[in-house]
Amino acid sequence: MSSLLEENKRLRSLLLSSQSLDENVLIAEVIGVDNDPFRHEVILDRGANDGISVGLAIIDQKGLMGQVIHVGPFTSRALLITDEAHATPVQVVRNGVRAIAVGTGKLDKLQLIHVPDTADLLVGDVLVSSGLGGRFPAGYPVATITYIENDPGQPFALVEAKPTSYLDRRLLVLIIQPGERVPFH
Repeated sequence: MSSLLEENKRLRSLLLSSQSLDENVLIAEVIGVDNDPFRHEVILDRGANDGISVGLAIIDQKGLMGQVIHVGPFTSRALLITDEAHATPVQVVRNGVRAIAVGTGKLDKLQLIHVPDTADLLVGDVLVSSGLGGRFPAGYPVATITYIENDPGQPFALVEAKPTSYLDRRLLVLIIQPGERVPFH
C-alpha cells in the first residue's frame, strides 16, 4: 500500500510539472538501466509507435535528465546528462552567463567546460538549459554549481555542478515533444 501511495504521489508531481510546459509531453516509465558502469543510459517503455524520435529531451519534476538516442517500435534508449558523452548548453539564471555542462561519468556531478577564469559564477548558482543548439528547450533546470576553482595560471576555471533531477531514482519521466513551430515572417 505504501508503495502505491508513493507512486501516486510521484505521478501527481510529474503531472503538475507537465502543466507548466509549453510543449507536449508523454509520460514514460524507466524499464531498464544500462549495466555498463561507464554508460549512463536508461531504457524507456515508449518508442516509435508512441511518436518518440531521436533527440527528444527527457525530464523529471526536478529538471532535465537527458535525451533519447535510440528508438525502437516499443521502447527507446536515453542518454543521461551525466554520461561522459553528453553535453548540455546551459546558462546561469542569476546573470545569463552561458556555458557547456558535460557529464563526468558520476551521477551526482557535471563539469562546466571552457569557462573563463573571470566569469561571474558563484557556488549555488542555478543552471538552466539555454536552448542554444536547438536540442533542449530553454529554461529547464539542469544543475546547481557546487565547486569553483580559479587557478591564476590557467585560462579556464574548474567548475562542478550537481544535477537537479534524480537520475538514479526516478521510474517515471516526461518525454518532451515540442509543438509545431510557426515560421518567422
